[in-house]
Amino acid sequence: QVQLVESGGGLVQPGGSLTLSCAASRSIFSFNVMGWYRQAPGDQRELVATLTTDGIAVYADTVKGRFTISRDNAKNIVYLRMVSLKPEDTAVYYCNARGPWTSYWGQGTQVTVAS
Repeated sequence: QVQLVESGGGLVQPGGSLTLSCAASRSIFSFNVMGWYRQAPGDQRELVATLTTDGIAVYADTVKGRFTISRDNAKNIVYLRMVSLKPEDTAVYYCNARGPWTSYWGQGTQVTVAS
């Protein structure tokens, strides 16, 4: 078991930046893939970015060039740096930890991009 706690969400103007953090209750080194997903009202949860232990990052086309995922295995934290935010980035952002047979989710953090 692992608990994932997201933080760093909030209200930001279009063009602004935010950095989300996902703190794990134990080592994340054992998880093959750490990721960020988001869900807007009325929509399905969608992939934002994932990062493997080998350092391979995958991004949704809608966030490429604007978002950066990183992980600090020593601190058990995964980050999502978001710049040039757009209103369509508004959603609840969820952290995910995926191992060979397990998948864990955090409770989510709200990001609202509006003027």
